[in-house]
Amino acid sequence: MPDTLQAAAGTLKERQAQIADAARALLDSEGPQALTMRRIAGALGIRAPSLYKHVPDKAALEALVIAAGFAELADALAAAAADEAANGDKLAAIARAYRAYAVAHPHLYRLMNYQPLRRDLLSAGLEARAAQPLAEAAGYDEARARAMWAFAHGMVSLEVDGRFPPQADLDEAWRAGLAAFASSGQADTTDRSQQDVH
Repeated sequence: MPDTLQAAAGTLKERQAQIADAARALLDSEGPQALTMRRIAGALGIRAPSLYKHVPDKAALEALVIAAGFAELADALAAAAADEAANGDKLAAIARAYRAYAVAHPHLYRLMNYQPLRRDLLSAGLEARAAQPLAEAAGYDEARARAMWAFAHGMVSLEVDGRFPPQADLDEAWRAGLAAFASSGQADTTDRSQQDVH
């Protein structure tokens, strides 16, 4: 794993951590257009060429921020799933946590999801760690988990981009979508058990 991308593994060098923190602060306050080497260097009180000793290019810089986002999201989803384990409604809990994270960090969410993901710049297993709670809620059915993620991504993307009409009841839309996935999961289980009998 490249040195510049060790944030998720907790082994980021001190200057890299400062760069990542400055980039995240600019992203949160101004959006992705603020993520330039010159702006980050200015925030740190150094010259832009000095950044290249620690972060080779903008893609690596963005990957630092994205890695931190995936680590945070993974923790939020795992905590939500653990909290709801006794109640049996993990999917709804995971969806609430996913939505809350995206709405609280819209610029980071867009950076993480609105462009091709440079998996080669992320530490091994990070994306899978973030997806684990949903995979478990989907019964480790990859197609179903991807469909659930696409639903959640579509809903939060439309919400953070202000694309729903003002009168839209988003909570009800989430409930309807999650209910459809829950009922399809029950139908799949029934179909499998019937196939086993025959």
